[in-house]
Amino acid sequence: MLLLSTDTWLASAAPLALPSVARVLLADDVLASRLTIKTILSTAGYSVDGVATASEAIDHLQENEYQLVLADLQSGGEDVGGRLLTYARQKYYRPATALISSRMSELSPGFEGEQESVVSIADDNISHLLERVADLISHRADRRMLRAMRTVC
Repeated sequence: MLLLSTDTWLASAAPLALPSVARVLLADDVLASRLTIKTILSTAGYSVDGVATASEAIDHLQENEYQLVLADLQSGGEDVGGRLLTYARQKYYRPATALISSRMSELSPGFEGEQESVVSIADDNISHLLERVADLISHRADRRMLRAMRTVC
């Protein structure tokens, strides 16, 4: 592999390591969906831990700190995804959270997390997924900075 370093080319046997934008926990019980979303987010520079169950997600939340937690709607049964996100929001570091769905019809109009906490996954719109993920993480960072500024003042 050739790497550009200032004005000279350097040969390197090591793969290029890109810094992660943020750490994401993805809980999705459908293997194909989980691998697809994980690949998309990883390619965009996110560090992604993918799990199949809510109990695995809780284990990861207890051991690691995440900037974003994504959960599907059918992960293990009715509203398990919602309960998982409620648990994640109670962590001291308060990660951004969102339910993910490939079918917006699954979301009820009075959904507790409101539409701003929902990420719709459409097969033909990867840029929208990446935009929503970046927005959620950015919003979380802004909230965290405001809290820190309030405690300093």
